[in-house]
Amino acid sequence: MSLNIDKVREYFPALAGEWTFFDNAGGSQTLKKVVDRISEFLLTSDVQLGASYEISQLAGERLALATKGIATLINAKSPQEVVMGPSTTMMLKVLSICLGQTLTSGDEIIVTNCDHEANIGAWVALEKQGVKIKVWQIRPDTLELDLTDLESLMSQRTKLVALTHASNVLGTINPIKEIAAFVHQRGAMICVDGVAYAPHRLIDVQDLDVDFYALSFYKVYGPHHALLYGKEEHLLKLPGLNHYFITQTDIPYKFQLGNVNFELSYGMLGLCDYLSELAQIHYGNQTTTDLRNQMVQAFDLISIYEEKIGDRLLNYLNSKPKVRVIGQSKANRKSRVPTISFIVDGIHSSTIPAKIDQHHIAIRYGDFYAKRLIEYLGLASQGGIVRVSMVHYNTLEEVDRLIEAFEQVF
Repeated sequence: MSLNIDKVREYFPALAGEWTFFDNAGGSQTLKKVVDRISEFLLTSDVQLGASYEISQLAGERLALATKGIATLINAKSPQEVVMGPSTTMMLKVLSICLGQTLTSGDEIIVTNCDHEANIGAWVALEKQGVKIKVWQIRPDTLELDLTDLESLMSQRTKLVALTHASNVLGTINPIKEIAAFVHQRGAMICVDGVAYAPHRLIDVQDLDVDFYALSFYKVYGPHHALLYGKEEHLLKLPGLNHYFITQTDIPYKFQLGNVNFELSYGMLGLCDYLSELAQIHYGNQTTTDLRNQMVQAFDLISIYEEKIGDRLLNYLNSKPKVRVIGQSKANRKSRVPTISFIVDGIHSSTIPAKIDQHHIAIRYGDFYAKRLIEYLGLASQGGIVRVSMVHYNTLEEVDRLIEAFEQVF
């Protein structure tokens, strides 16, 4: 069974315009179903929660329904494990402040050199209180993390390992389940940045057995909103940041400064609606009636399709002698997402996207806030990498048009 791309694109109004979007890792286009949910909340239930009057009760019910839907999306045990907020950077910063209050001088946190800065800088800031930061580096030959290197970094003082699920530059999918087991066996916790993974694959925090997981919805077909998942036992123990009278057991509220954005939270039910309909469109009578399983069916279709469009572009880039793909050079839905980065010998990366703009095709260059990785790879003087980040609403025809445009550049 293959993804019905024409049906998919009907859900994204922006795709009817003149631009082709290949900068999706910076922010995907928004589902109309998400916009409709946001509008519904603002136009019919835009009031404060917790009052006795009917509209306030409706608003509360809608927010609870949305939180339950997002808990289903990541397979959390309970909606109480879902903390929503403005961005992944902010959510990880909140987590680092709260977790930092439980650490003592000499405790250790391990970060990688291949993450977005959101899951590095928040932890490095704890050095000011005596926490020791160690860096788990990717291997220069494979550009992948190796557990042997992690083992040499860990000690009895290691409290947390922070890493990305999928690199927003390399596209590499890290084996989080295996790494989580490794970390837990040594008595530490694991915090995963899932921003670059979530648009492409279905998340299962229980199967992965992660302690904390964060993602941004504007990379997953929604608005500028985010979530932080934490195991309930951890969230209950951590000190909060909210007002003094918000109790220790009041999760997720004790981590949310002021109101969470009600309408954006409710809007993400539109993603659940979309995934459900995608499964029904393709599987018909074979569609499961369970929302979580419908999500599984939808993302299976998505991953298979994305491998095809990734393969088309990677085959082209590999055929060009002056082009070097940064990351895995082959499409494989189990080990990489179609976030594809490259450099061209003799051409500064900054000059390429501007020439592609003329074709109304959106791509990008730079370090993408993975500055430590770009510096480690020695690509800062090159202007970083050129990145083509595709998602399942992109077409093979769009990839071919991009290839035609590249032919005029290198």
